[in-house]
Amino acid sequence: MTVHLEVAEGVGTLRLDRPPMNALDVATQDRLKELAEEATRREDVRAVVIYGGEKVFAAGADIKEMQAMDHAAMVVRSRGLQDSFSAVARIPKPVVAAVTGYALGGGCELALCADFRIAADNAKLGQPEILLGLIPGAGGTQRLSRLIGPSKAKDLIFTGRMVKADEALSLGLVDRVVPADEVYAQAHAWAAKLAQGPALALRAAKESIDAGLETDLETGLAIERNWFAGLFATEDRERGMRSFVEEGPGKAKFL
Repeated sequence: MTVHLEVAEGVGTLRLDRPPMNALDVATQDRLKELAEEATRREDVRAVVIYGGEKVFAAGADIKEMQAMDHAAMVVRSRGLQDSFSAVARIPKPVVAAVTGYALGGGCELALCADFRIAADNAKLGQPEILLGLIPGAGGTQRLSRLIGPSKAKDLIFTGRMVKADEALSLGLVDRVVPADEVYAQAHAWAAKLAQGPALALRAAKESIDAGLETDLETGLAIERNWFAGLFATEDRERGMRSFVEEGPGKAKFL
């Protein structure tokens, strides 16, 4: 299998495993979708890390495989390509990408599906599809522009250039840069901390932010209001407020 789901301490690690560069061929895309949906369902998975290993996150799509596809074949496949990445973006739990080495093309688009991105100081990210006479097809034109703004996204997509970790941080493409040998440990620690939090409230926060960004402010406020009120029916809310009153802030233990 080219993608594995490993669970420890409430954290599910989606590990890409297609040496040497974790090229995202059709089989890997489909496996990624399958395991993202499994991580969504499993109650023992409360947060997720996406990881490609110590040397490379994912260098992009399998170009040799795509070269053999004509227009008709890609009309059929493009939906599956986007669906595999969207399955990751829709995981209703905190998701962090641990980015080492190259995250290019589909690899960069996969990192964009996470809520938070921790990059190695030697990481390189980019959307080089234009150099193939293409555009990003797994969400890059949409998620990148929403994350860093349209002008900065156009710079990266129009030129196809790679950016090093420090520039990626300044652009807002990644959220933290750490030494390469600390990337996975820090990503897992971030996820493990959130895995101890109130699962329904975290889900509500994620869905409120993500759905609200796709609509007008008034509709976004309605989404927030409905989730906020709904959480008053949960045990986590009762536990959190009781702990606050009896013990002070930040001491609640959630199941």
